[in-house]
Amino acid sequence: MFLVVGLGNPGIEYQFTPHNAGFLAIDRIAGEHNAEVVNRRCRALTARVQLGGREVILAKPETWMNLSGHSVGDLVDELDLELPGNLLVLYDELDLPLGTVRVRERGSPAGHNGARSVSAALATDDWWRIRIGVGPEPGGKEEAFRRGKDYLLTPMSKKDLTAIDPVLDRVARAVEMVVTKGISAAMNEFNRREEAANGTAEK
Repeated sequence: MFLVVGLGNPGIEYQFTPHNAGFLAIDRIAGEHNAEVVNRRCRALTARVQLGGREVILAKPETWMNLSGHSVGDLVDELDLELPGNLLVLYDELDLPLGTVRVRERGSPAGHNGARSVSAALATDDWWRIRIGVGPEPGGKEEAFRRGKDYLLTPMSKKDLTAIDPVLDRVARAVEMVVTKGISAAMNEFNRREEAANGTAEK
């Protein structure tokens, strides 16, 4: 059993906000497998799919973002998962430009309240994650606005929704690779592909 959790805030008013990129990614994966994320379990909406022949639970916590760890911890316990290899968390990252995807084995939650809650619930930062960039390009005219909390909780513009659509497809492919081939394979494939496209090295 493998658990993939997307982080976000419940409520229709937050559905298409940058802070709900994790929820959007879960919905994209579910849609590709004709599944609906509607079953309630451990304070989360869940669905069951098959990725590469492996059974996977998709989950969207119904807690607020800063309490996501309560649901994640309960799911890990109920499913009796051994960490870090059977949990993958998807969430937005303001420090990465919109359109960027980063696959990580572990790391500090930094300023992300949802990631911080997950680390607190699991009593470790050693859990697999995919960070979905929602931030501004450096020096862009909207950079100041996009750096604030109001931006994260404001519905995305049509332009940003168009930009993030192919990103969700990349996240779905990265999730499948993590589940079927492991985190290292996904890091090599997706992080390096983006570095090559952007002409930059991973920091």
